[in-house]
Amino acid sequence: MNVMARIGKGTAALAIAGASVLGLTGSASAAPGAPYLGYGHTTSGTGVWCVQHLVNDYLRLAGRATIAEDSQWGPKTDAAVRYFQQSVLGASQADGVVGPQTGSKLMNVDWTDPYAGPNGYCLPFVPTY
Repeated sequence: MNVMARIGKGTAALAIAGASVLGLTGSASAAPGAPYLGYGHTTSGTGVWCVQHLVNDYLRLAGRATIAEDSQWGPKTDAAVRYFQQSVLGASQADGVVGPQTGSKLMNVDWTDPYAGPNGYCLPFVPTY
């Protein structure tokens, strides 16, 4: 085996080991205790921003106007979440509260978004299963 082939194998092994250490392989799980989001629950902060950002992914795909990503739960955020819930979970689930069921669906709208998916930035801030 020539030197370049050995370097290539060593680099690949190092990349796999690094990815494993950084948590880039395997499935991710939400941070325990991510608070429910919405009226009567957490209504400001990073989790709310994440919901606004993720629901905007859905609204864009649906051809609808997006909402402000201002980290504050207000009537437009509530309405957007209810629209998402009604469309994805059914009318009986449209309560405007982001718990694990809604959070899991939001995190899976657009996996190309670095804030979503199993390794997305928002995972610790949005309740999921």
